[in-house]
Amino acid sequence: MFSDKANKIFQEVIEKYHVVNTVDQPFENPYSKETDLLEHLLYRKCWIDTVQWHYEDIIRDPEIDPVSALKLKRQIDASNQDRTDMVEYIDSYFLEKYKEVTPKETATINTESPAWGVDRLSILALKIYHMNEEATREDASQEHQMACKAKLEVLLEQRVDLSTAINQLLQDIENGDKYMKVYKQMKMYNDDELNPVLRGKK
Repeated sequence: MFSDKANKIFQEVIEKYHVVNTVDQPFENPYSKETDLLEHLLYRKCWIDTVQWHYEDIIRDPEIDPVSALKLKRQIDASNQDRTDMVEYIDSYFLEKYKEVTPKETATINTESPAWGVDRLSILALKIYHMNEEATREDASQEHQMACKAKLEVLLEQRVDLSTAINQLLQDIENGDKYMKVYKQMKMYNDDELNPVLRGKK
């Protein structure tokens, strides 16, 4: 099933990142765009999410240097744009895969595209990894560990539910019971013509 593949790749990414465990480490995708396009996209997507997860940790340091914080904010903005772009690339993959499917007259549209479900699944993999770290952290109190274990159980259940829902959505699209309609995000704050502050600097 698709979600099994995605979850396996996300775990692979997160474990690979934490070998070096720095946001500025070099990125290398083990999956070829030419022969393993879907795997390539999923790996890249989760790597972006993993780096951004740690950006978000760093910028919350109350003693962070303001100049460093501003630089990091720009990096987070760029990462958010990369994340959105990757979602659209993954949706393009599914649009191409199911382009020959004729939706039934009774077909309905989903509240989100398959790739936005994948986006949530990738973030969920990160939550599970880091909550497990907290639940097993030896220098934490037993109360902290127990609270995090309870949260971890909920996250694991959520992953099962979300994985099932994504698989079902893809099956419904393949069967013609649902159809894909993807809207580009059209983010305005990064656009020199649409952000009035940026436009004023031209």
